[in-house]
Amino acid sequence: MIRVIVADDQEVVRAGFGALLATQPDIGVVATARDGAEAVRLCVTQHPDVVLMDVRMPVMDGIEATSRITAAVTGAVTDGPRILMLTTFDLDEYVYDALAAGASGFLLKDVTAERLFDAVRVVASGEALLDPAVTRRLIDEFVRVRPRPGAAPAALTGLTPREVEVLALVAEGLSNTEIAERLVVGDETVKTHVSRVLAKLGLRDRTQAVIAAYESGLVVPGSAAPPGSPRR
Repeated sequence: MIRVIVADDQEVVRAGFGALLATQPDIGVVATARDGAEAVRLCVTQHPDVVLMDVRMPVMDGIEATSRITAAVTGAVTDGPRILMLTTFDLDEYVYDALAAGASGFLLKDVTAERLFDAVRVVASGEALLDPAVTRRLIDEFVRVRPRPGAAPAALTGLTPREVEVLALVAEGLSNTEIAERLVVGDETVKTHVSRVLAKLGLRDRTQAVIAAYESGLVVPGSAAPPGSPRR
């Protein structure tokens, strides 16, 4: 059972997401929070696997709450909850801040029920997920404010040619299955490559891998395939 906390200052949103998630036999909403501070406290007592976290809330916003929740588990024996950020606008200026704070995913609030269920399961499994509309804007903004260096950092040189290839495909937004089809290998082989890339580069998840690929110059802005396929 995937344990979920829904944090949003609007009661109708908390109730709506809670009711939707309750229809799934493998997902359970263990608590709801009206602000970030309450979400932080509930994470201590309820031990959720996933927190659906609104960005803008009173008392403590979702960015600060995410930062505190992820900081609390740094160095811990067990992993803490995965944070799935929710927002109304794909142009939300806090997207990058949320990911930098430790969020594992980002979805728009008008997400379909099926995509919400899929997102919770994907994030709970340890992967990262971004709404396709958000991903392109995130990378464009990241590249704008942080110019690409002329050469890849030393860490990237530690990757094998195949791992570099896999990293580039991850940066395009391809799922493991899509990468496997592109490279004509099995899904498990791709999972192994992705895990090794993350380990070698000291990255938490695929979201950080996408940013690393652009930051290193491995992928040039505008060269990756446009978003549209589901992130896994």
